[in-house]
Amino acid sequence: MTSQLPVDDRPASPDADRWRDPGLRPDERADALIPLMSLEEKAAQLVGLWVGADASGEGVAPHQTDMVEHTPPWPDAIRHGLGQLTRPFGTAPVDPVLGARSLAASQAQIVAASRFGIPAQVHEECLTGLAAWRATVYPAPLSWGAAFDPDLVEEMAGRIGRSMRAAGVHQGLAPVLDVTRDYRWGRTEETIGEDPYLVGTVGAAYVRGLERAGVVATLKHFAGYSASRGGRNLAPVPMGRRELADVILPPFEMALRLGGARSIMHSYAEIDGVPVAADEELLTRVLRDQWEFTGTLVADYFAVRFLQTLHGVAADAGGAARLALRAGIDVELPTVDTFGAPLVAAVRAGEVDEVLLDRALRRVLIQKIELGLLDDGWRALPADVDGLRLDDDADRAVALRLARQSVVLLRNDDGLLPLAADQQVALVGPVADDPMAMLGCYSFPLHVGPQYPEHGIGVEIPSLREALQRRHPQLTHVPGTTITGDDTAGIAAAVAAATDADVCVLAVGDRAGLFGRGTSGEGCDAIDLQLPGVQAELVRAVLATGTPVVLVVLSGRPYALGAAVDGAGAIVQAFFPGQLGGQALAEVLTGEVDPSGRLPVSVPRHTGGQPGTYLSPALGRRTQVSSVDPTPAFPFGHGLSYTTFEWSDATVGTSPTAGPADPTAEPASANGATSTTGEPVSWAVDGEATVGVTIRNTGSRAGTEVVQLYLHDPVAQTTRPVVRLVGYARVPVEPGTAARVTFVVPADVTSFTGVHGRRVVEPGDVQLRLGRSSGDIVASLPLRLVGDEREVGHQRQLVSRVRVERAAVPAPRGRR
Repeated sequence: MTSQLPVDDRPASPDADRWRDPGLRPDERADALIPLMSLEEKAAQLVGLWVGADASGEGVAPHQTDMVEHTPPWPDAIRHGLGQLTRPFGTAPVDPVLGARSLAASQAQIVAASRFGIPAQVHEECLTGLAAWRATVYPAPLSWGAAFDPDLVEEMAGRIGRSMRAAGVHQGLAPVLDVTRDYRWGRTEETIGEDPYLVGTVGAAYVRGLERAGVVATLKHFAGYSASRGGRNLAPVPMGRRELADVILPPFEMALRLGGARSIMHSYAEIDGVPVAADEELLTRVLRDQWEFTGTLVADYFAVRFLQTLHGVAADAGGAARLALRAGIDVELPTVDTFGAPLVAAVRAGEVDEVLLDRALRRVLIQKIELGLLDDGWRALPADVDGLRLDDDADRAVALRLARQSVVLLRNDDGLLPLAADQQVALVGPVADDPMAMLGCYSFPLHVGPQYPEHGIGVEIPSLREALQRRHPQLTHVPGTTITGDDTAGIAAAVAAATDADVCVLAVGDRAGLFGRGTSGEGCDAIDLQLPGVQAELVRAVLATGTPVVLVVLSGRPYALGAAVDGAGAIVQAFFPGQLGGQALAEVLTGEVDPSGRLPVSVPRHTGGQPGTYLSPALGRRTQVSSVDPTPAFPFGHGLSYTTFEWSDATVGTSPTAGPADPTAEPASANGATSTTGEPVSWAVDGEATVGVTIRNTGSRAGTEVVQLYLHDPVAQTTRPVVRLVGYARVPVEPGTAARVTFVVPADVTSFTGVHGRRVVEPGDVQLRLGRSSGDIVASLPLRLVGDEREVGHQRQLVSRVRVERAAVPAPRGRR
């Protein structure tokens, strides 16, 4: 199928076809087309259409019914063209091949119906894989963070992107780059973690994978969504400009500059009383003017209308469209509403300047041209569509690798794990035999599947019980409780099973869902961090048996584990590890796989109080002036292995000027090396520091250490986090061998927003701290930033470079 202008309506001007010329730049082609278009044709390119969206029933999102009411019939909706098609695979179960053919047929109708024959850009959710029936379900983003492996996340995203392109999809609504600020927020599971450096580096890797596959990555949610008061979904955000600039925005900068994302979705948030959808300062002056972003800015679903109905800053639909366009939003999703008839009427009435509409249209057309949608050779039906498979062996292999790397061993007293083959194991807990406990809210089986139970899950998802029983055939299983509810009748049977066993594996956690239909997920916020239902009572009862307990937590947020922190011999945390998460967990529990995950969020000790992440200044830590101790049970970055590692020979040196911004470039040679007890090394405010450490595997089996580099700034013009991550490396090491890890740290990564609101590199003493976690520092290396205070902007160096090399094995120094 080629896009072509109907002959009868072809403009007579000899220059009218200039927009078709593939020899012109995309912006030149867009500029040639825009003057030819009517107002209705322009507006049509700025809206999506959600065909088949249900407006009734339990699966409908809040406010969806109101929005769907404004959707015109299909022939009317496409008469002037169409900007986007919303989730043709992700709205209801559809066979992949039939879905691709149906999508191609819809595109053919769109091309034939409108005067310019421009196809729609097709978008889908893809946070845990393409959100479609029979598509691989990968681990949720908190698992990406736990793996500390951007390369593997990039590989995963590449596979997701190739599946999307093969199905005829052009744009993916991922990754989520919100930095976790309050674990009670239901969408914590969709975030990568609580540290902006981790979120940014892993998120940028996902973007690279998706974009290199030819799919437009859409960064979510710009910005501040995760910082809502009380951890409530779509609630006011009482955030200052420094938290916004230093915590919330950096991951988006990284994903744009280091990933190449071509689209951004704005946040539902209202920050200090200004809804982001109407925030010209954030969406235009920061994003466009300072960061020079040229891609498309799309609205989160129904968010433009929310300016009227929820925020109360617009009186009607036309007013909402005016505010959104002026702020910088280009496309209204998911379906035709305020950017349809209300916008056209507002332009004609002189209430909206058509220049704003043309500005958005130009960005939309440029992106469609870049995707080839305006070329004569464009085809609606993908090649080899009959061979389309969205879940194959290679996809599942990547999903399994990521699941394995994301499992975090929090505690292992007296070597309780791995389980011995001859042990009698009792498996207790409500998530132990629940395949859905492996999946996040935005996976198709949980996001859409519950509305269509007759279709089945679509992919095989072994539960923990199934996977563990293959390795322990004599396993006994008792659920004990349900995930939610207050029925304690089954706890006695669970206690009996635990009492009769050599070891009890106790599996507790979440069931993801939407808008209160789960314990984690969008709109499933928590009032505190106690395990849902009566699971905490089950934990206490099983611990009281005296049988050694391995607590397994399968969840979308960290929970305060109460008595288990002191009573369980081993604790394992997994964050919705995907369709093969049960296998990955069983492999870790039995020792087939060495655990190598690290916490992307801290695990709190107490259920109540205001949850706080590790990014706190001194007064956010334990003090003598408050009776509340916020010290976590397990800190950010924590995780154990079945082997042991010795760290040695930590060194630091500097070079006078910063090197290339390319994070893959080779580290520069260091000079001025010093011991951890020496005088601070001078570090130019525009220079680089080189930090090295040797990691030796002193155990009897292969393992992976995650070396983490933190910055400590003891005296600054504004309060600073006690430590914050500025580098990390996954380091696989065979037993008896060693590896040398080298970080090259640009002074730019020490920058922060100073007292006058500018981002600065401030001279003075700092430390670069090498650690196993944010709470387990092995070496503190003193440096002194020298020179004048230096202002830096969006083009600053954003990341530290790292190199891992095999090293000579040092003489044994004992195990640490």
